[in-house]
Amino acid sequence: MSEIAPLIADLALILICAGVMTLLFKRLGQPLVLGYIVAGFLASPHFGLLPSVVDTANVHIWSDIGVIFLLFALGLEFSVKKIMKVGGPAILAAMTIIIGMIFTGFTVGSAFGWKKMDAIFLGGMIAMSSTTIIYKAFEDLGLAKKQFASLVMSILILEDILAVVLMVLLSTMAVSSSFEGGELLMSIGKLVFFLVLWFVVGIYLIPLLLKKARKLMNDETLLVVSLGLCFGMVVIAAKTGFSAAFGAFIMGSILAETVEAEHIEHLVKPVKDLFGAIFFVSVGMMVDPAMIGKYWLPILVITLAVICGQALFATVGVLLSGKPLKTAIQCGFSLTQIGEFAFIIATLGVSLKVTSDFLYPIVVAVSVITIFITPYMIKLAEPAYNALYKVLPSKWKLFLDNYNTGGAPTESRKSPWRAYVTAIIKVTLIYGIICLAIVLLSFKFLVPLLVRVIPGVWGDVVAAVVTLALMAPFLRSIIIKKNHSPEFKQLWEENRANKVPLVGTIVVRVAVVMAFIMYVLGRLFHISVLLIILLAFAAVALILVSRFTRRNSQRLEKTFMANLNSRERQAEYLGEKQPEYADELLSKDLHLADFDIPQDVEWAGEPLSSLNFGKRFGVHVVSILRGGRRINIPGPRDRVFPADKLQVIGTDKALEAFGAIIVPSPAADEDPDTKAMQLRCVKVGEDSPFLDKTVKDSGLRSHYRCLVAGIEKPDGTLHSPEAASLIASGDTLWLVGEDKDLETVENL
Repeated sequence: MSEIAPLIADLALILICAGVMTLLFKRLGQPLVLGYIVAGFLASPHFGLLPSVVDTANVHIWSDIGVIFLLFALGLEFSVKKIMKVGGPAILAAMTIIIGMIFTGFTVGSAFGWKKMDAIFLGGMIAMSSTTIIYKAFEDLGLAKKQFASLVMSILILEDILAVVLMVLLSTMAVSSSFEGGELLMSIGKLVFFLVLWFVVGIYLIPLLLKKARKLMNDETLLVVSLGLCFGMVVIAAKTGFSAAFGAFIMGSILAETVEAEHIEHLVKPVKDLFGAIFFVSVGMMVDPAMIGKYWLPILVITLAVICGQALFATVGVLLSGKPLKTAIQCGFSLTQIGEFAFIIATLGVSLKVTSDFLYPIVVAVSVITIFITPYMIKLAEPAYNALYKVLPSKWKLFLDNYNTGGAPTESRKSPWRAYVTAIIKVTLIYGIICLAIVLLSFKFLVPLLVRVIPGVWGDVVAAVVTLALMAPFLRSIIIKKNHSPEFKQLWEENRANKVPLVGTIVVRVAVVMAFIMYVLGRLFHISVLLIILLAFAAVALILVSRFTRRNSQRLEKTFMANLNSRERQAEYLGEKQPEYADELLSKDLHLADFDIPQDVEWAGEPLSSLNFGKRFGVHVVSILRGGRRINIPGPRDRVFPADKLQVIGTDKALEAFGAIIVPSPAADEDPDTKAMQLRCVKVGEDSPFLDKTVKDSGLRSHYRCLVAGIEKPDGTLHSPEAASLIASGDTLWLVGEDKDLETVENL
């Protein structure tokens, strides 16, 4: 009799427990995460009434894979543009919460006499609220469409992103065991370097790869390629000193900017759900009732710290951003729990062996308690606001009212100097990081190879030329970009005093480029500094005048921007997003509106020339969207069909009048039984009106609305009729039609 490997037996136990618990918690209306944790406790050695997991080491490996999938899926939902659009209130609130809660956690941990790393990791664990739990609670309570709910979700998006950064910093601190400011700044600099490099290179290369292989892609190959890219980045991140979860998040965020993002997310979801379940079950396996009983006081204190701290810091952060007190309290009371990232950060501390054994079960217990009370805290927000507002002094009420109306951030036009300098810093940082990466990779791999293949000074010459040629498009961009921008021209023309600092910005960028070139030449050639400077000047001049370099620079930037905007362009093409010019129409009192054509609208199928929407309503059809096809500026012969989507331009009044005709035809008041189709046989006799006539001339279809499905001859053979088939005496006609029409034919 064959034996089952312990790994398979453990997996069976884990999934059975998880399946039973998820069904139970689904029936009770509770978060599934809690069901997984309970399942893990039931399958652990701490619960003696059921079989226990044997090979816990392999289960933890699976749970690590679960973390990778969770962060990869989070990256697929992340978008740089989405973060840029969340606005100041969410940014200010998220930063206030995270800084405040890290300080709170560190203070609580230190007060209990825990070691410094335990206190720091505790602060990181309680700093992030649970996106999954809050989203589910909003849906269950019918609050998802409320204004404060939208702000809460924006805060959670930022918290998720900052949590990934926090994990990287905690990993660095744990490995180096250093808390010095210089070390921390180096870690942050390294993080920024790799973030920018991976994002820029990934956005340039990966969409091109997917586009080239699109014809070869089906669900299976797309899933395999996506997971291959994910785990490839996981390995790269681990090799460069970052966590595996961070690499998975980076690749997810890169794929999020491609047109296949939603498809990939759909394909990855079942895999993520499976390994995510194993991860949360492994969290439950860490729950030790004896440990919880021993540390009941820290659990109680930390729970209160999470509830009070999150409510306080979130309320203060939202208030500081200019939102009303009621909105601030509703946001604060919605964020009073910890969830997925608390477990991930706790797992990180365990895997790095820098946190104590008691910290994990304490955090799990705190998470379970705070998740359970989340719906009640959300419901309590409005009564808490009413009670607080009643006891507030009049001066405070007046101050808050004035601050909310006058102190709220408003969209104001940036000063030209601010816009120009910001753009210059951004360009120099991005292209400088790419150039630095080229230099590092070149001296690591390319230069040793060329020097070995081409011995002597010529090897160094070829290495220098190749390295500088690779850098040239980016060095040129550092110098040239934004020198012809509207801000530069405005500043140059409006005041003569601006010309010197503007020229100064160009000189500084030239100096940056010179520094890169001089570093490469200085590493390869042992020559005088003066000669290196002269060669660097000559290289800069050549880069600026070279048409080849200019074309490459423009091509690279054009490809990158096209890849970055591809998802938005695809959404615009399919009508899921309005085109950019839609906002510009508002100043002209015109609007772009989408109208879905119902299946049974009376005028569907007519050409635009006969519909004459322009003359009848004063609206103009810009595009017709039909499935995956888009007809822009349709002509008079183009027709409108059911299920089409029309993009129409007009004034509010004209669009309202046009919308009035986009209604289905009124349903006929008919008995469904009378419309039922039946099959009957009618024998053709000598007195039949159909005798010796063809099927076409008999009028069975045109006059009696019956279809001749077959003609059975007297010998029993059944023939498929044609229009010219002759109906003879003794034939049996197989007719399909409505009951009343068949009865009419039978009675003839």
